[in-house]
Amino acid sequence: MKRRDFIQQTTAATALLGLGTLSLQSCNTKRKHITILHTNDVHSHIDPFGPNDKRNANKGGVARRATLVENIRKENPNTILLDAGDIFQGTPYFNYYGGELEFKLMSMLNYDLATIGNHDFDNGIDGLYAQLPHAKFEFVSANYDFSNTVMDTHVKPYKVLVKDGVRIGVFGLGIQLEGLVDKKMYKETVYNNPIEIAQDMSRILKEDEACDLVICLSHIGYYYEKHPDRVCDLSLAKATKDIDLIIGGHTHTFLPKPTISKNSIGKNVLVNQVGAYGLYLGKIDFYFEQGKPLYSDGTTIIV
Repeated sequence: MKRRDFIQQTTAATALLGLGTLSLQSCNTKRKHITILHTNDVHSHIDPFGPNDKRNANKGGVARRATLVENIRKENPNTILLDAGDIFQGTPYFNYYGGELEFKLMSMLNYDLATIGNHDFDNGIDGLYAQLPHAKFEFVSANYDFSNTVMDTHVKPYKVLVKDGVRIGVFGLGIQLEGLVDKKMYKETVYNNPIEIAQDMSRILKEDEACDLVICLSHIGYYYEKHPDRVCDLSLAKATKDIDLIIGGHTHTFLPKPTISKNSIGKNVLVNQVGAYGLYLGKIDFYFEQGKPLYSDGTTIIV
């Protein structure tokens, strides 16, 4: 894809916010630039939508996403690629290959990390486990306890990535499976309260792991209008103090730009989700100086 076409397909809306007390004027040649790319709820959509589709004609497709990711990585080598779950279920590719194709293609795109969504149990936890050899990336989930399952040791609560000396801590959260997924599909997987886990994980990443940027890779949903008391990304942001960015999934919420929320001590938290089916690619740029965040810039790119 040509740069001109790429720019034309980038959503005009941009989130620009100050982090801490530093201003744009404090930038100098020591500034570091980290790009976060993300998807969610792709649901086995490998091919683009056809030209006659009423809602999403000629959008999506893994090949187009690969081109976008490649171009962005050329512009900034300090780029990471994340997925917020529900990789499986939605097209015959999953019914036939059981997730093998999805994991192989994500590996070819060099995803860094993914978390686990409820539909990733649709072939059972044994079916998920059977596809792990095809995933050349890691899974993070802090509130699912897999101790008594085949997934034990194969999912980490968090991972620290380092780009240009910037330490990026990423932890995962999953939605409550009881009542949503048949017990026989997830077996002895134990669900723990995501807010309590997030408070612990973000503290560990910020203090013990000395991360400059803390990201929650969430599959708990952006917000539930009919159930405002249900745990969601927005309530998670308000209840914690060490998270810088929440990348969400599950509710298929399309945000043209990240939501700016306030955490428990009044600081800004970015919350983002980019719909579903691989129609969009989230892109968030963080800028740092001497290990401290200066500002961020978020866009949603049409695939």
